[in-house]
Amino acid sequence: MHPSANQQIWYDENLFSGDPLQAFDPSYWQQQQKVTGSAQGRGTTWFVELANIEGALRHYRRGGLFGKVVKDQYWFHSWEQTRSYQEFILLQKLSQANVNVPRPIAARAVKNGPFYRADLLSEKVPNAKDLVDLLCSQPLNREIYQKIGQMVRRMHNAGVNHTDLNIHNILLDENEKVWIIDFDKCGFASLGGEWAEQNLARLKRSFLKEQPKFPTHWSLECWQWLLEGYQQSKENS
Repeated sequence: MHPSANQQIWYDENLFSGDPLQAFDPSYWQQQQKVTGSAQGRGTTWFVELANIEGALRHYRRGGLFGKVVKDQYWFHSWEQTRSYQEFILLQKLSQANVNVPRPIAARAVKNGPFYRADLLSEKVPNAKDLVDLLCSQPLNREIYQKIGQMVRRMHNAGVNHTDLNIHNILLDENEKVWIIDFDKCGFASLGGEWAEQNLARLKRSFLKEQPKFPTHWSLECWQWLLEGYQQSKENS
């Protein structure tokens, strides 16, 4: 941790060896000629080159109508309740539980009066596409759906409630390894609650919503294959 009066920085010394105060400044990475690309969402995610891995730098921004007024400020309660710290810790715990998620590299929260702003630098999953991109070009086989179910179950076994589990947030890399991403506003939950079933229901709705983009590449049989993997992993846990 790198504390100061108005900001806190948490970082993994095994993944980041530079000055943590500069890690969240896109212009620093540009000056170092370490920016490898970017992606547009609510804001810009910058992809940057570190010593051994590629990172994704994201500034936390609000969505919805309220986000049009207050773009990137959140009420401050404590450093441990900031969104950046909570996502950093969540990703650490999931990595330790052998769930394939981006490793957290560094997180920051900057306090300004009763508000704070936040940033997260995490690992960019190399050579991966989300399920929407993949299904638009090809069907996926039974084994892959089972692996997706197994990874979701492993996440649930770690007690993590992914409140926005959808097929944009599940990736497959070039080795057919399943990854789960985007844990902002997610959290830990007690095992055995309804939240796990709610996660699965949300994921199924996501497949159905996106299916018009790939009508011949997905069917309800594919969902049953995913549940097979989920149940197998449950029985073995």
